[in-house]
Amino acid sequence: MPLKYLVAVRSLCEFTAKQGDLDLRFTPSPSAQEGIAGHALVASRRPAHYQSEVSLSGDYRNLTVRGRADGYDPERRVVEEVKTYRGDLARMPMNHRALHWAQLKVYGWLLCQQLGLPEVELALVYFDIGTRDETVLTERHSADALRRSFDQQCEAFLAWAEQELAHRARRDAALAALSFPHPAFRPGQRPLAEAVYKAASGGRCLTAQAPTGIGKTVGTLFPLLKACPGQALDKVVFLTAKGSGRQLALDALDLITSAAPVPLGLRVLELVARDKACEHPDKACHGESCPLAQGFYDRLPAARAAALGVARLDRAALRESALAHRVCPYYLGQELARWADVVVGDYNYYFDTAALLHGLTLAEGWRVAVLVDEAHNLVERGRKMYSAELHQAGLRQVKRTAVPAVKRALDALGRCWNALNRAQGVAYQAYDAVPERLLAALQKSVAAIGEHFAEQPAAVDRGLQDFYFDALHFLRLAEQFGDHSLVDLTLDSHPARPGARPASVLCLRNVVPAPFLGPRFAAARSVALFSATLSPSHYYRDMLGLPADTVSIDVESPFNAEQLDVRIASHISTRWRDRDRSVAPIVELMAAQYAGAPGNYLAFFSSFDYLRQVAAALAVAHPDIPQWAQSPHMTDAAREAFLQRFTADGRGIGFAVLGGSFGEGVDLPGQRLVGAFVATLGLPQFNPVNEQMKRCVGALLGSGEQYTYLYPGLQKVVQAAGRVIRTPSDQGVVYLIDDRYARAEVRALLPGWWKPRRANAGG
Repeated sequence: MPLKYLVAVRSLCEFTAKQGDLDLRFTPSPSAQEGIAGHALVASRRPAHYQSEVSLSGDYRNLTVRGRADGYDPERRVVEEVKTYRGDLARMPMNHRALHWAQLKVYGWLLCQQLGLPEVELALVYFDIGTRDETVLTERHSADALRRSFDQQCEAFLAWAEQELAHRARRDAALAALSFPHPAFRPGQRPLAEAVYKAASGGRCLTAQAPTGIGKTVGTLFPLLKACPGQALDKVVFLTAKGSGRQLALDALDLITSAAPVPLGLRVLELVARDKACEHPDKACHGESCPLAQGFYDRLPAARAAALGVARLDRAALRESALAHRVCPYYLGQELARWADVVVGDYNYYFDTAALLHGLTLAEGWRVAVLVDEAHNLVERGRKMYSAELHQAGLRQVKRTAVPAVKRALDALGRCWNALNRAQGVAYQAYDAVPERLLAALQKSVAAIGEHFAEQPAAVDRGLQDFYFDALHFLRLAEQFGDHSLVDLTLDSHPARPGARPASVLCLRNVVPAPFLGPRFAAARSVALFSATLSPSHYYRDMLGLPADTVSIDVESPFNAEQLDVRIASHISTRWRDRDRSVAPIVELMAAQYAGAPGNYLAFFSSFDYLRQVAAALAVAHPDIPQWAQSPHMTDAAREAFLQRFTADGRGIGFAVLGGSFGEGVDLPGQRLVGAFVATLGLPQFNPVNEQMKRCVGALLGSGEQYTYLYPGLQKVVQAAGRVIRTPSDQGVVYLIDDRYARAEVRALLPGWWKPRRANAGG
């Protein structure tokens, strides 16, 4: 019996019926919550016998098509497809409407087939979420006509489906024969690989604390690829916090592929941010403005087919393939995510509010296995994804050039905001919820701006557009506000000019991302989160919303205490009140270590001010010691120049901020780095915001002090110290400078293979 290819109705129609330009001018799409609410309201207006979300399925040769019709009235024999929108319906591009009709006709045939109907009425219902009005377009079709339309759609997709089935069979056969790309596993690499494979086989989540240098990227990708055939995995998703992580993943996949005994035929896709992939950032995304949007869907089939013939579609290869067919590289990448075997991208592609890969996983019913690299970053990144800020200064700026209808709404919002500033009276205050009057005024402003953009799609004010999208994001998160987040208002302590009205920043601040991230873990077949710092495991389980049956492992380090001399300078306090007194002893400690073992060192501090204090004092007291320093807002070139100072035969001390770009993801093996000084516990700054977050975490999870300050701080320290020992042959020293490192509860959070000893006052 031939294999069946499963395809969703929407995917089938998008593949076969999309034509013409890529056009994003119509209106910003309603949020998922608005769409759900719109569908529910339409259904509530229908008779009691009306059926919502009707599951339908049908076959055409070896193709199975399935989906859910939005609604069906059995008495009138009317099947409905509901589309929510904003603005002027007349401005909807015709190719959008043609796609909607194509979907509805497929549902119509599947319903006729399922119920044995001779004919049915199709109703395309457009629901305006602003006015709550319905526009209903109807057509009556016979079952025979709908069957012919269905057959035509399926026939257009069938060759592609058969190609995909053949590709999947070849891929799985090759992966079943895949062997490890090295003669042997590195120490610690095999237990990691086995744990990842077992997690995929059991459909569970895994957290793996594994030291740097054991080959975590290969050690996680290889077992998941091996698991693909047995677990019927559609896709492996490798997620990173930084661009350097994407490159490591691509290189590891190249290694695995090149060492395979038979060609894998693996389709590897790198997804990059829109602003990095856009060829014409000065143009709008529609055919009248951008040449790569014009006729995009007409040229997409050839571009798609050609691109999938390229084994590794990294950023450069994707761009080359897209431009060869005169289509947008970014949107070609979005399309190819459906057909790739391995997708490498940033966290946001699976975990963000409107994440592409998570949305496709749900819509297509994929079985995906997700790898989360440097997963300690996901707590803070998750918070940012589900937080939103509105700046009153930005509101005042866009009001100056707004058209009258928009300006009236923005003026009303400004008055509510000013009243809130006056009522608050203090620099910072947290609220139980977004103030109702301000929320209502913000909703009206968004509606007014949305109507303006719908009426004047070509005349886009970039500043107003940015404010609009920020406000939409804020409103969408406000709909999901709960005890996992807080709302606060911070008054600007430095007004633009003397006597100016104070401006403020309104922030909806996520504190515990677990309620948002938890469903993302549940949607995957398995998720493996790995990092050199995932301790204590209960902190990450609680903060990220990992399932109760999550497995946690701590991979034994291949390094030993003889390689890394860890010294605790407990005679120095780096607390804020002791900072000035700490400068001289830190300088002498650094100088003594450098004199005894000249080489390259990194020195980490809690702030740029503290860094500059110590660097200046070292320059005065020991001008013979070369030094260079990180600065705020460094460019890529400046960061590269900083790292280039660490040569194998170099000497000197590089100053950096703990938790910054040089505290992790930096590889300086051998003599390029022989030691590090960490002059802080890395604790987040003590301020009203962090204190409020501590109260929020404490109320929700307990352990507010540890979860807000201690655990995040020590994670940065261990990451920074991890720059020193990168290979089994490396030797080095780390100074942990603060008396609190002598405390048992702090030392318990340091790696078990470290054997710290007390440093004397001279180093």
